[in-house]
Amino acid sequence: MRIRLFVALLLMVPAMAQAADPRAFVESYAKEHRFSGSILVQEEGNVVYAGSFGLASLAFKVPTSRQTPYKIASITKAFTAVLVLQLREQGKLDLQRSIRFYLPDYAGEGGDRITVHQLLNHTSGLPNFDTVTDAAEALTKGLPTYQTPYTSDQLLSKFCSGKPVHVPGAVFDYNNCDYIVLGKIVEQVSGMQYGQLLQENILRPLGMNHTGLLRQGDIIEGLAETYFQRDSSGKLTADLPVYPENWYAAGAMYSTVDDLLKFSDALFGSGLISDASRASMISPGLDDYGYGVWSYGTKMQGRKVHAVKRPGRIMGAQSQLFHVLEPDVTVVLLGNTDTTDTDEFVSKIAKQVIVGGQ
Repeated sequence: MRIRLFVALLLMVPAMAQAADPRAFVESYAKEHRFSGSILVQEEGNVVYAGSFGLASLAFKVPTSRQTPYKIASITKAFTAVLVLQLREQGKLDLQRSIRFYLPDYAGEGGDRITVHQLLNHTSGLPNFDTVTDAAEALTKGLPTYQTPYTSDQLLSKFCSGKPVHVPGAVFDYNNCDYIVLGKIVEQVSGMQYGQLLQENILRPLGMNHTGLLRQGDIIEGLAETYFQRDSSGKLTADLPVYPENWYAAGAMYSTVDDLLKFSDALFGSGLISDASRASMISPGLDDYGYGVWSYGTKMQGRKVHAVKRPGRIMGAQSQLFHVLEPDVTVVLLGNTDTTDTDEFVSKIAKQVIVGGQ
């Protein structure tokens, strides 16, 4: 009897492993929705899926791969938030202090009222300088803020020092200016340039050797080209020429799926920030936004879970870092076209893993 039971359990192991494998769903959805990019899925510390789709360069027919670096857009904000929290842990920064406390020359009217905390959770009330709302408008108006080279100091003074349009702390208003100001604050407090601090405090310790800041004058080996749809025809066109460094601490980074998984593991594990800092980072405020991430309760396959999401999008660059706290599931998705609803895609991938693991 014991032998039969042992054999039966052995036979169940492969079936159980297959049940949590999201391969069939991911590949079907990617094909149906014309996804181009790379996906990495981890469950309880084990990678259960890795796959790449489409082309990193349409002109040269270069396929994407797990090693392909992509522009990660606003996932950059999560890195900036971590740098701020690390400096607070070191006693160098107080989240309740004002902008002008750290940047005495800041010219904006809200300099004495807007706090670091309000910058982190997008309730600063600063005016939003990203006024282009869709692809058609971008094609006619261009992206003037990003098609002229600016230093970070110029970004701060020219675009992020305006009169507040909301009472600080009262309204959630997603705004790149908040994280541009934070970038200047961490530079002032640390005495290092943003990119240097990023390397010293996060990238080098975690071995993220294929991650960094984009600059228009730099060539990143293997970097995926990005493409967007100019109209409803579905035809892809190359992204508009821009100076990516103008996104600065709000969106100027590139990375790979494996490097972002290292960041996620450290963020939700140990060694990057303290438990208390992580709790403050993922504590949902207005619009379920914490510090650099959305954080919210939801149901997946009838099960209540806590999800933390950091999407990014700049024209054809589509990125997602999606983490479920319990069960421990992480989905990293990096894309180079705007053909797919990646918010829906990563959520459905996580659901597949959760139901398969039960």
